[in-house]
Amino acid sequence: MTEREGKSPGGWQLNCPVSVRDHAECVTLAHGEGGRLSRKLIQERILKILQPVASQSLDDAARLPHSGQPLAMTTDSFVVTPLFFPGGDIGSLAVYGTVNDLAVSGARPRWLTLSLMIEEGLPLAVLERILESVARAAGETAVEVVAGDTKVVPRGAVDGLFINTAGVGELLEPVPPGPAQFQTGDELIVSGPLGQHGMAVMAVREELGIEPLPQSDSGSLFPAVEQLRHTLGTRIRCLRDATRGGAAAVLHEWAEASGKTLSIEERTLPVTPEVRGISELLGLDPLHIANEGTMLLAVEQGAAAEAVAQLQTIPGMERASRIGVVRERGVAPVTVQRTLGAEQPLADPLGSPLPRIC
Repeated sequence: MTEREGKSPGGWQLNCPVSVRDHAECVTLAHGEGGRLSRKLIQERILKILQPVASQSLDDAARLPHSGQPLAMTTDSFVVTPLFFPGGDIGSLAVYGTVNDLAVSGARPRWLTLSLMIEEGLPLAVLERILESVARAAGETAVEVVAGDTKVVPRGAVDGLFINTAGVGELLEPVPPGPAQFQTGDELIVSGPLGQHGMAVMAVREELGIEPLPQSDSGSLFPAVEQLRHTLGTRIRCLRDATRGGAAAVLHEWAEASGKTLSIEERTLPVTPEVRGISELLGLDPLHIANEGTMLLAVEQGAAAEAVAQLQTIPGMERASRIGVVRERGVAPVTVQRTLGAEQPLADPLGSPLPRIC
């Protein structure tokens, strides 16, 4: 191997002290898919090294000390392929994904930065179409793009276009306390059909030829969160958008943070016929498939019926459903009562079965 052949495109040496033959010592695609490996990478590698200078919180948005209106800040990167998919594109996805991280953290989204990493050769008409989508989504969500950056990289360095964002919002009281405050009997809710985004991206990327195509649920969660906040107030324990790793990843994160067992029922899970059909065909579980406009909620015991009724008045959330309950910790952190079987542990995904979905 020549010196040139021994380098990655980013310049690091393949013959560095860490052997690339040792799979356990290399970053894999699964590390970026929101499951157990993602959490291990963040906790055992990234936060361990950055501990002196970094917050140890794993929330979607950080609360910032501020003398006036309390603020929350988040950042995200979007690398979906293809750039356009049924129900959305990378431009609107970048806005909604950032807005949703702020919304479920108890903040009103206000400001957004937009950094573009553009591959040499991307048609300008495609770039303009994506930017028009960014503008529409920003206008719809009432966020202002206040800063940005543009880089052009050689062919093959990115898949057409990558987008990085940072979002800042104003924290609104009461801010949900989070999974550490779960109590036995708290109820679990999902705001809409599961797996829509991941299946929509996969169907066009893999050219499955399925009709009708699943449609991504990519959209803003802030109106729903605001309505719930006004209605339920402090009865909301926690909210989370179920993106990479799907609902299963969120449930496992909550179980780990709370020390409780989260128990759900398969028959109550809202899944469209398209997603159910593809899942059965490919042996996938909709609980493990990504969403981009669907959230999980935990509310106080007795509040689920009111929360579900409120959600069902919002377009796209007509199938909101109570899906389970918080219990004292048992033998498994998350369990699912299958429709045709006994209650069983719900697997904690190492990664996502469908990579590159956001």
